[in-house]
Amino acid sequence: MKILLVEDSATLRHAMSQYVLDAGHTPLLAESGEQALQLLEDTPVDMIIMDVEMPGLNGFETTALIREWLGSHWIPIIFVTGMSDDDDYRQGIEAGGDDYLIKPVSKMIITAKIRAMERIADMRDQLNRLNGELEALSQLDSLTQVLNRRTFNEQAEQQWLLAGRKQTPTCALMIDVDHFKLYNDHYGHPAGDVCLKQVTDAIKSCLHRPFDLLGRYGGEEFVVLLPETDAQGAERVCQCIKKAVAQLDIEHQMSPVERRVTVSIGVAGCAHPRGYSLENVIKSADRALYRAKHTGRNRHVVDEMTAHRTVVIAHSQDAVLQEASSCLRPLYNLITAENSEEALELALNIRPDLLILCPELQDDQGHYLADTLASLPRTGDIPQVYLGHVTESPPEPRPSVALPLDCTELSKMAAQLLGG
Repeated sequence: MKILLVEDSATLRHAMSQYVLDAGHTPLLAESGEQALQLLEDTPVDMIIMDVEMPGLNGFETTALIREWLGSHWIPIIFVTGMSDDDDYRQGIEAGGDDYLIKPVSKMIITAKIRAMERIADMRDQLNRLNGELEALSQLDSLTQVLNRRTFNEQAEQQWLLAGRKQTPTCALMIDVDHFKLYNDHYGHPAGDVCLKQVTDAIKSCLHRPFDLLGRYGGEEFVVLLPETDAQGAERVCQCIKKAVAQLDIEHQMSPVERRVTVSIGVAGCAHPRGYSLENVIKSADRALYRAKHTGRNRHVVDEMTAHRTVVIAHSQDAVLQEASSCLRPLYNLITAENSEEALELALNIRPDLLILCPELQDDQGHYLADTLASLPRTGDIPQVYLGHVTESPPEPRPSVALPLDCTELSKMAAQLLGG
């Protein structure tokens, strides 16, 4: 260990320095509290033996400054002093000392104290290692050992903010193992776990940069964030992933796609991240994955994010539907629905960025469509706006635009809800 000796007496510095050397450690010497603080700025130490009575900063004052500077990093500090009153002990403990020796200090006592503090420091280091391992485990999915959803979102958010500042292209991939439920039902859950681990390794083999992020998003679904990557680069990663999974050659007799395990991939490419959120890009990748799955699977679909975000308008009056569409079509990727069933299917499958609804639309169970969509996990976070007044018992209040329709008001409301 490196042990800092802070002592204004040259004789005592020499004696204690020899004690430290004889105990097998390295002494570092300081004649005053000020000198000790200067030394600690550039030199890490494992322990401090501190004289209390010194000119300038005394030992208590120096220790208090050291503790404040080190923060949560703890190193043992032993006071050496000629003062033995109870109040002196109290001051020493309050200043941050860990032990208190009365002069003169024998070689045997100082060696024993160093050994005791060394054991405590070793226990601290072991505890820190265990805490670090526990923290690492809490960030990983227990089966696949890639980032769990919470940690992926946290780390991806940091990468996304950096991409926004640098204005570098960034892509997100949503990856789904095709017909995995059929695989589990036929081969059993233990085989399914092995399959997911193998697919995870195949995906990892295609991610070569330390800042590429891979997480398990739930079940058989994985998510990847590729910073500093355009859509063409993301397509190359997709080709690599599909090839790597194919080379696993995992039998899947129940798959209507192929007789081996395959994956579908949705890609969201964002050339200019500023103005979008991480949630925007993941939702876009999710929509692309939906298209990949519903156009045959075992393929990838790329969605280039532009300023046109997706808006679903559902209204019972055709004239209102057409007028609202003409207002917003130049600004957004617009999809219309004439009834509740169609609107519900679109919202669940496409997950638009905004829902504009007739407030009186009801689902097939007689519930207001707006409340149904707000209660579902897949659509509950999609912002809603009403188009027209509520004439019956109103559902939960939401932003609304009155009829007859004012295009400026509707466009402004949509821009506010979409953050644009």
